[in-house]
Amino acid sequence: MKKVLSIAGSDCSGGAGIQADLKTFSAHGVFGMSVIVSVVAENTSRVMDIQNIRPDMVEKQIDAVFEDIGTDAVKIGMLSSVECMDAVAKKMQQYRPRHVVVDPVMYAKNGCPLMDKKAVETLIKAVIPVSDVCTPNIPEAEKITGMKITSIKETKEAARKIYHMGCKAVVIKGGHATGNALDILFDGKQFYDYESVRINTSNTHGTGCTFSSAIASQLAKEMSLPDAVGAAKAYVTTAIEHSLGIGKGNGPTHHFWDLYRHGLNEG
Repeated sequence: MKKVLSIAGSDCSGGAGIQADLKTFSAHGVFGMSVIVSVVAENTSRVMDIQNIRPDMVEKQIDAVFEDIGTDAVKIGMLSSVECMDAVAKKMQQYRPRHVVVDPVMYAKNGCPLMDKKAVETLIKAVIPVSDVCTPNIPEAEKITGMKITSIKETKEAARKIYHMGCKAVVIKGGHATGNALDILFDGKQFYDYESVRINTSNTHGTGCTFSSAIASQLAKEMSLPDAVGAAKAYVTTAIEHSLGIGKGNGPTHHFWDLYRHGLNEG
């Protein structure tokens, strides 16, 4: 069985973060592992508080996984502080795992900040360069590049800028744009467009976590990057289409809808 590690924050409400990642890994038939970098007291409506795990404990969790089990892919999500980013980047450089997918989480779906404003520079200098794929949404891509993104042309320009920060590929997600949901992949050579009809729902808590974890799962299973992004897009679209009206705010997606109905496709 392929093994995928998530390095991210814990979402006690179960819709995003480590919890969403582990559900996504299970839905893809890979063995999921986790390194918790922050404990987040949040629900579908708000973030109440964040308690960061000590950087040395983050490093020890990573060591525990790599010295014994190893990985076929790593997904990196919420890294809220400079110290945490430095710790994770250090360990990625030490172990050099295959297929590192970085989702540069900056805000919860309800708009609450999840990353220290001072940490964006460290994200650019330390974390993005250790990633094989970086998956920002439009607001995150704007923060990283310092540019305003209002068109497909600007999205592609931003993708090029992020690529030149050191990652091997960039997927800019179009969930915050208008019209159809268009995600754009740039692998350093060409662009790939992934378009789907926008689903009219507010239940999109954890979609970014789910999408990046699905990419990591497919890469672990030896799928090519363009195909992995396409499969992840289809998976998260189905999860949003059958999302769950849980809570008073932005409810979660349904990570297992397809699995419950059609079983696990090992292909």
